[in-house]
Amino acid sequence: MPLTLISPAFADGERMPEKYTQDADNLSPPLRWAGVPPEARSLMLLVEDPDAPGGTFRHWAVYNIPPDRDGLPESVETGPNAVSLRFGRNDFGNARWDGPAPPPGHGPHRYRFRLAALDTAHLAVPSDAGAASLWNEARKHLVEEADLTAVYER
Repeated sequence: MPLTLISPAFADGERMPEKYTQDADNLSPPLRWAGVPPEARSLMLLVEDPDAPGGTFRHWAVYNIPPDRDGLPESVETGPNAVSLRFGRNDFGNARWDGPAPPPGHGPHRYRFRLAALDTAHLAVPSDAGAASLWNEARKHLVEEADLTAVYER
């Protein structure tokens, strides 16, 4: 079974509900996955907007996720399991979820959720690592990848 990624909050290619954006509650959306390969030692999640005016913009990076987890609950950063997760610095400069905030009138932006199964239990990165450098390190250990896309515009 291949690695798959879904959200109970939206289907692939659908509009992201406003409560997960900076126009409302800015909560991280719930995610579920299945088919983690047996050789995976950890998982990493990256969320990026390839349609940002200045180039790809990264909204969230979660890494060193244990391979036996099957998802993340809504607003995981505020829940009891947040302490067991590592969050990279997004392009806003924060080590948390910062949801969509595309420029008004810029058209629809795609938000790509990328889940990577890795062959290492821990990414060896500085504690203040940015999402882009985390992804670059993760790609060196990539076993399999799944993605999910949401769309949002103002």
